Amino acid sequence: MKRKLNGFFQRLYSFFGKQYWWPADSPFEVMVGAILTQNTSWANVEKAVLSLKNKKLLEPDKILKMAPKKLALLIKSAGYYNIKAKRLKNFLKFYFDNYNFSIKKISQVNLKNLRKQLLTVNGIGRETADSILLYALNKPIFVVDSYTKRILLRHGLVKEDADYPGVQEIFMRNLKKDAGIFNEYHALLVKLGKDYCHKKNPKCQECPLHGQ
Repeated sequence: MKRKLNGFFQRLYSFFGKQYWWPADSPFEVMVGAILTQNTSWANVEKAVLSLKNKKLLEPDKILKMAPKKLALLIKSAGYYNIKAKRLKNFLKFYFDNYNFSIKKISQVNLKNLRKQLLTVNGIGRETADSILLYALNKPIFVVDSYTKRILLRHGLVKEDADYPGVQEIFMRNLKKDAGIFNEYHALLVKLGKDYCHKKNPKCQECPLHGQ
């Protein structure tokens, strides 16, 4: 498995190159994007983030103080905007109450404890929590999404009933525990899923992992 996963990484990196993911100007922007990207495309998230930026509202204290309806309208392009406005506020209350909006303070908490804390926040699931940990705080944890499972399933590395912890453990156990590697690998899998390993009509013959 270790050799297989490392081979996948090398092949994808050679084919696609560095992905420079997560695209954001600050760790806080990554946190916001991780919550907004639930059940929507990244293009829609970018519009919502830009909406906040244009009004100079992409700051934790401003969003926390904002009326829920106003916030919902500003992030409307991300879909499920009323729900996501609540989730953003839930996260920001946690972030303020525990860390006073300090990236330095939250970054100093060890991975296991911080992950447990994040998962207690209403609306923050495993993929969102892990995205915040990896991409905003540079913690070595592998993010699993639908692309990840689909690719591994089609290559016979997991079964249909594989769950989030099971898929995550495959990467955590077989790769060097390095945030940079986890970051790049997940980004490459997303790229592969979007461009080739489609849910319907996948481009298997053209896929850079074909025959691997």
